[in-house]
Amino acid sequence: MALHFVVDAARDAQPGDAVVLTGAEAHHAAAVRRVRAGEEITVGDGRGVWLTGHCESATPREVLVRVDSRAEAPAPVPRVVLVQALAKGDRDELAVQAATELGADEIVPWQASRSVSRWDAKAEKGRARWSTIVREAAKQAHRSWIPDVGVLTTTEMLTSRVAEARSLVLEPTATTPLSQLDLAGDERDILLIVGPEGGIAPDELSRLEGAGATLTRLGDSVLRTSTAGPAALALVNAAIGRW
Repeated sequence: MALHFVVDAARDAQPGDAVVLTGAEAHHAAAVRRVRAGEEITVGDGRGVWLTGHCESATPREVLVRVDSRAEAPAPVPRVVLVQALAKGDRDELAVQAATELGADEIVPWQASRSVSRWDAKAEKGRARWSTIVREAAKQAHRSWIPDVGVLTTTEMLTSRVAEARSLVLEPTATTPLSQLDLAGDERDILLIVGPEGGIAPDELSRLEGAGATLTRLGDSVLRTSTAGPAALALVNAAIGRW
C-alpha cells in the first residue's frame, strides 16, 4: 500500500499538478519513511480529497509529488462521535488514537465529574495534543476525512447535544446490549459517550438519560475507558454498514 500524507495544498490539486510536501511532512516522508523518486504516494487534505501520484524528488526539506489522479470522498453520514471523558495517564489518548483508526468522525473531550485529569486552564493545550494524535492516527489509517476535535465539554454542554443526536451512554449496569440496538437508517449523529476510569456519576447518568440518551452496555465485562469507545465503534461500524 502506498504511503499517505496530508497537506492543505491537496485541496485544489488536479491530475498533472505538482504537490509539494514541506516541513514535518517532508522530513517524515524523506528521512523516516525513506520515500524515493518513482514511488507511488497518496496525498489528502483531510477533508475528502484523495490524490494518487508518484514522487519525483525527495529531500528532508521538500518532497515533490506529481498527481496522477484525484478523487473526492463524501462526508460520512451518519457521523459517529466519540465523547471521551478525560482520564488519568494516557488512557484517554489511547482511546482517541484507536477510535480515530476505527473511524470516529469527531472526538469530543468531556470533563466528567469523576475525571481525575483536569485540563482547566490548559484546555487549548490539551485539545491541540488530541488533534495531533488524531491527525497522525488518521494518516496511519489512510482516512480521507480527519476527525474534528471539539472543545472541552462540560456535562451541561453535553446534555444539550444529546437531544440532537442518537446518543448512547456506555454503562456496564445498563440492561440493553449495544449489539441489539437498531442503528440503521438514522442520519443523525451517533454519540458514543464514555466515562472516566471511575465510571459516570449517577447524577450525570440521570441527566444524560433525561436528555434523551440511551444507556447501553457492551457485555458482561467492565472495559477500561481506553478500550470501551473503540469496542463500541466496532459494533456501530457493523450496525450502520461501514464494515
